[in-house]
Amino acid sequence: MCGFIGFTGIVDRREDVIRRMADRIIHRGPDSGGFHMSGETELDAVTLGFRRLSIIDLADGSQPMYNEDGSVVITFNGEIYNFMELREQLISAGHVFKTRCDTEVLVHGYEEWGEKLAEKLRGMFGFVIYDTKTGTLYGARDPFGIKPFYYYKTEKGALLFGSEIKSFLEHPDFHPEVNENALRPYLTFQYSSMEETFFKGTFKLPPAHYFTYKNGTLTKTRYWDVDFSKKTSMSYAECAEQIDARVHESVAAHRISDVKVGSFLSGGVDSSYITAVLMPNDTFSVGFNYEKFDETSEAAELSKRLGVQNYLRHITADECFDAFPTIQYHMDEPQSNPSSVPLYFLSKLAAEHVTVVLSGEGADEIYAGYEEYDVRGLSAKYRKIPGFLRRGAAGIAKKLPYFKGHDFIIKNSGVPEDHFIGQALVFPENEAVAILKDKYKKGPSVKDITRPVYDKVGHLSELEKKQYLDMNLWLPGDILLKADKMSMAHSLELRVPYLDKEVMREAQELPHKYKIDGNDTKAVLRTAANKTLPDEWAHRPKKGFPVPIRQWLREDKYYNIVKEYFTSDAAAEYFDTDALMKLLDDHKAGTANNQRKIWTVYTFLTWHKEFIEGDAMRRAK
Repeated sequence: MCGFIGFTGIVDRREDVIRRMADRIIHRGPDSGGFHMSGETELDAVTLGFRRLSIIDLADGSQPMYNEDGSVVITFNGEIYNFMELREQLISAGHVFKTRCDTEVLVHGYEEWGEKLAEKLRGMFGFVIYDTKTGTLYGARDPFGIKPFYYYKTEKGALLFGSEIKSFLEHPDFHPEVNENALRPYLTFQYSSMEETFFKGTFKLPPAHYFTYKNGTLTKTRYWDVDFSKKTSMSYAECAEQIDARVHESVAAHRISDVKVGSFLSGGVDSSYITAVLMPNDTFSVGFNYEKFDETSEAAELSKRLGVQNYLRHITADECFDAFPTIQYHMDEPQSNPSSVPLYFLSKLAAEHVTVVLSGEGADEIYAGYEEYDVRGLSAKYRKIPGFLRRGAAGIAKKLPYFKGHDFIIKNSGVPEDHFIGQALVFPENEAVAILKDKYKKGPSVKDITRPVYDKVGHLSELEKKQYLDMNLWLPGDILLKADKMSMAHSLELRVPYLDKEVMREAQELPHKYKIDGNDTKAVLRTAANKTLPDEWAHRPKKGFPVPIRQWLREDKYYNIVKEYFTSDAAAEYFDTDALMKLLDDHKAGTANNQRKIWTVYTFLTWHKEFIEGDAMRRAK
């Protein structure tokens, strides 16, 4: 696990520039660094930098890494779990290896397969390969978006790229400006939901894409996608057996390491199942001193039953608010999922004992674990009305002023395109627009962002449309972003065995009734987990990672911290500050529960103070 950075073109003292860029992400790789510089003109110059966190082949895995004649060079962040299989194929094809690390497999794999390399990989990755003979940069990001990848084109035409945007701050031709179009959708989604980031002109390489860059032209290509079109003929019991076998196999692949491996553990089925299969020496849990916001007792009890050590700690509000600017610095973009905060402290705790952890992200998207995927109670009764009538009623409701039952009718139309945007909806779109200054109201609408995703799966069932949307927006934009950034902030490698191409290949064929059975979400996964876990863990309702921000924001101390941000000159640039204060005051008075809206604005303003007002630059001094 590491971090990479690089750029094309010539700048003054470029060795100093690339070293400073690498130092910005030293938390991703504190063990060692390396650099590559070639070319002497704007047209042929390429500079690469790397920071290493040693996990596999501790002695010989340094980067940048080259092929035999030095004509192909790579910087790579991630882990390739089928690298031994690919290595054998490449040796059979005549390639000679100097190391036993997965990075060298990518170098020779590019020589052998060219642009088809990415589709052969099983793992989590972001990498860039430079082919000096053709003057081509080739890079890729893993299928689910576990590892980040950003790029920026300067006014001079140079390309900057890397694992984290903050490294670009050290390049003289990078100008950190707010993307005026990013704020409107962010207020609804709670994360940066477009390819263009909050930094104007800076983009994410989407998951499951590779790119080539030559002669100033960048071309992106999708190399993998989820396919829900085929359904298994296996019985429910057979599928549960298959899942159990696959989870064991995936955990075995993800545990390969030359350093200590532990696991994150909550009281839920996802991390509990991974932990029970892995059987690590150490597990890690955090919580708050509020009963509703603490699952550490369940985690401690399971660890005791398994006979493994559980490290746990409780986090205070003071700790969370004190760390929040640092959290947003590491996040690179505003992301207001409150669970980022405990995840930061959980990673810190784990990094005191191990270098690698396994975690349960992805199970809810793959096996349908969210409540929003389920239909029960009155909704289930309403769904007995023929679909064409429900769709007609929803069409009429959308044209009428709001009335009691308005959202219920639309939500139960069976057409998720009309209402479902993923697992978070903070500000309804009209409220987001109302609270913004005119300059920032012009960003894309929610449907502008969701429609291209839905258009690819118009033939699928309602459930599968929702899953597909979450896999393409929510999962990489929220869940995996915070998982990577919060763990890497503490030089901790986080691996996610559910988010594996082989796991997905089987899971995508599961029929609806195996995933949601009227009693449970992700039903067949729970049945599989129950082969290893006790009933109370296998069938415990989903709780998430709750954070007591509602209570905090009603206390004078934390109310005043947020008030200072809401009444700042920066807030006045973007928002109607009277409206912000009404949200905050109504919440403190207990007349409204505005905690998520408040937290989302507070998150943006904290990020703004770091990156736009200059606190991030002072961190590097």
